Amino acid sequence: MVFEWLTRDAMRSVPKLRGNSKGGVSLVDQSPWQTAQALAPLAVSAEEIRYAREAERLADHAVDQAFAAALRGATLKAQSRTLTGEALALSQKVTQLQQSVAQDQALVKQLAAAQSSAGSGNATGTSSQQSGQQNNGSDLDVAKAQLGLDSDELSDAQEDMDRASGDLRPQIQDELAAREAAMKKYDAEDHVIGDTAVQNAAKYGTLAGRIGAWFKQSSRLALIQQAASDTRASIPAMMAAHNALEAQSGASSQADAQGNVDRSTHLAHIRNESLQRQLMSIYDDRSRTAQQLADVYDKWAAQVQLQHRILLHLMLQSFAWIVVILICMVVAGGLVGRMMEYPKLEFRQRETLRSILDLMIQIVGVVCILLVIFGAPQQTTEMIGLATAAITIALQDFVLAFFGWFVLMGKRGIRVGDTVEINGVGGEVIEIGLMSTTLLETGALAGKGYPTGRRISFMNGFAIRGQYFNFSTAGQWLWDQLSVAIPGNVDTRVAMEKILSVVEEETRDSAHAASREWTRTARGATLSRQGARPSVNLQPAGGGFDAEVRYVTRASQRVETRNRLYERVVEALKEVSAPAA
Repeated sequence: MVFEWLTRDAMRSVPKLRGNSKGGVSLVDQSPWQTAQALAPLAVSAEEIRYAREAERLADHAVDQAFAAALRGATLKAQSRTLTGEALALSQKVTQLQQSVAQDQALVKQLAAAQSSAGSGNATGTSSQQSGQQNNGSDLDVAKAQLGLDSDELSDAQEDMDRASGDLRPQIQDELAAREAAMKKYDAEDHVIGDTAVQNAAKYGTLAGRIGAWFKQSSRLALIQQAASDTRASIPAMMAAHNALEAQSGASSQADAQGNVDRSTHLAHIRNESLQRQLMSIYDDRSRTAQQLADVYDKWAAQVQLQHRILLHLMLQSFAWIVVILICMVVAGGLVGRMMEYPKLEFRQRETLRSILDLMIQIVGVVCILLVIFGAPQQTTEMIGLATAAITIALQDFVLAFFGWFVLMGKRGIRVGDTVEINGVGGEVIEIGLMSTTLLETGALAGKGYPTGRRISFMNGFAIRGQYFNFSTAGQWLWDQLSVAIPGNVDTRVAMEKILSVVEEETRDSAHAASREWTRTARGATLSRQGARPSVNLQPAGGGFDAEVRYVTRASQRVETRNRLYERVVEALKEVSAPAA
C-alpha cells in the first residue's frame, strides 16, 4: 500500500508519442494531436466520442498551423542569416549547379523538340536524314543523363548547405510528409459511434461492474482534465511569440521610415515583415484553436462527470437492493421465530423446522446479494463443475458434515434430547448444528444414565461414514441382560421358572412389539424367526448357581425396565427361599 501511494502519479500523465517517425526529436510540437489521439480510445459513450472527434479535429488544425509557423519561421531565419565560410562556398556551388541544371533542361527541351519535328516529317527520307535522327537521339540521351547527374549533385549540395547554414526547412518538410501519410491512414479507418451515456451505463447491470466503471471513469476524467490544463498552459507561450514578432516588426518599420536603408534592404525588410505578419496571424489562430480545444476537453470532462453521477445513482440502487434483501432476511427470521411459538408443534419438530427455515433464508439471501453484486454467471455448467471439484478436494470433511446434517434431520436421524452413541461415546444430544453435533457425555454409570458433565462435539460426517445409535427413537430395541445369584439351598428349577415368569410378565408388551416390528422390517431374516421371548441361562458358581436372564426392551426404557426386574426377581427369590428355610 505504501509503494502504491508513492507511485500514484504514474497513471496521471497523458500518454504522448514523443519523436517523429525516424526516431529523432520532433522539430514541430505535435503534442495536441498526440494527446487527442491517445484520449480518443478512452471514450465509451456517443457523447464522449463526439467530443473526442471534435478534439481530434481541433488538434489536427493546431498541428497544421504549427507546421506552417515552423516553415515560415525557418524561412524568416534563412532570409535574415548571413552566410560565411563553408556555408558561403556551398551556397555559391548550389547557385552554379542551379545554372547548370537550367542549361541542361533547356538543352533537353531543345533536342526533344528537334527529334519530335524530325519524326513528324516524311517517313521516306534519305539515309542521311535517318543518320541525323540517330545522332539527334543519342545527343538527347546524353543530355538527359547529364541533367540527372547535375540534379543529383544539386540535391546533395543543397543538403550540405542546409546542414552547414542550420536551415531546418527540409527536416520540417520531411516531418510534414510523414504526418500527412499518417493522417491519410487515420482518415481511412472506421470510426464507430457508440451508445449514449444512459445506454452505456445500463450495460453495467451488476454492482461489481458499476464499481469497476466508476474507477475507470475517475482515471479517464483525470487524464482529460490534465489535457485541458496542458492545452491552456501552451497559450501564453504562443502569445509571447506573437508579441515578440510584433515588436520586431515595429522596429523594422521605424528603420525603414527613417530612410537609412537602400532599395534592396528595404525590399528584404518588406518580405520579412510579410512573413512576420503571417506568423503573427498563425500564432493568433493557434491561440484560438488551443482555447477551443481546452473548452472541448472541459465539455468532455463535464460529460464524464455526468456519467459519474449516473453510475453513482445505479450503485446506490444496487446498495438499496442489498439493504432490502437484508431487511427481508431479518423480517423472515422474525416470522420464523413467531411460527415456532405455535403451541401445537412438538419441541423436536419445532427445532428442526426452525433450523431448516433459518438455513434456507440465509442461503436465499446470500444468493440474492451475490446476484446483485456479480450478476448471473455466464457459464453456469463450468462454474458449478469447478466449484464442486474445489469443494470436494479442499473441504471434504466440511462437505460430509454439511450433508450429514441433512441425514440427521431425516426420519432416522437424531433430535435434541435423544440418548445416542456416536463412535463409541454415549450421551444426551444437547445441540445439533449445521456442521457438528454436541453431546452431554455419560460415562461408567451409563446403566443409570448419569452424565459426566463433559460436552463432546462430533462433526456431522459420522452420519454418512461413521456409526451411530439412537436409543430414543421409536423402534430402537436391544437385548439387555441381568445376572441373579441363586443360593444352593433353593430349588433351582423352581427359582428359574419363577424368574422367567417374572421377566416374561414385565417384558411381554416390549417383546410382542419388537417381534411385530422385526417381522415387518426384516422380511424373513434370522432375527425375525428367532423371536423376542426372554431366556435364562444357568451357570454353576461357588455355593450355588448364577442365572443370566436375557430379554428385549426399548432402548429408551432400559434403565426403568432393569430396575423393575431387579425388584421383582428379589421378591420372587424371597418367596422361593422362604419354604426352604
